[in-house]
Amino acid sequence: MTNEDDDAEAARIEAGRLMFARPWRFIAGAAAPADLTAPAGIEVAFAGRSNVGKSSLINALTGQKTLARTSNTPGRTRQLNLFGAETDLTIVDMPGYGYARAPKKEASWWQRMARAYLAGRPNLRRVYLLVDARHGLKANDGEMLDLLDKAAVSYQIVLTKADKPKPAELDAVAAATAAAIAKRPAAHPDIIATSALTGAGIDRLRAEIAEMTGA
Repeated sequence: MTNEDDDAEAARIEAGRLMFARPWRFIAGAAAPADLTAPAGIEVAFAGRSNVGKSSLINALTGQKTLARTSNTPGRTRQLNLFGAETDLTIVDMPGYGYARAPKKEASWWQRMARAYLAGRPNLRRVYLLVDARHGLKANDGEMLDLLDKAAVSYQIVLTKADKPKPAELDAVAAATAAAIAKRPAAHPDIIATSALTGAGIDRLRAEIAEMTGA
């Protein structure tokens, strides 16, 4: 990498840091499509299986430990939660899917809510689909990928808990994930490995969001 490349990457990282250095706050929660606020500015959403670490990652991105509520109990988030700061960007925390003990009625609600949100949000710039780095893509993730492709919503895979597997295991999961999404029409090809615990990959994810939103 040349000095110019180093400077460009440093500028990207700094732009991401500045975007997320502002005080973030909870804006609203939506348990039904009608509860959603009117589309405004730019939105990015975080989706993933229950207990994949969405809330922890959002807290790490914003540097606020309690912005998004974390829990060791899968399936605790039962609405779309919107967070904002003094910027045009809104972060949306989608309810986790794939919890085996979730009632069928709740699973059906999630499907309806997800479809309505993805189809009716013209300002949704990208969905970051979180995947546990220890396990890789699961069947429920495949269903979500199908839903995103059908809705023609750009999405990018973010591996969470990247501090847990050994480096070779992490590389293998990343390679397998890249191969699985290679021919999917709405998938962004780059995969970001992150750890909310160690901070690994957080600066890169911030930079990706800032660049993608034009910050």
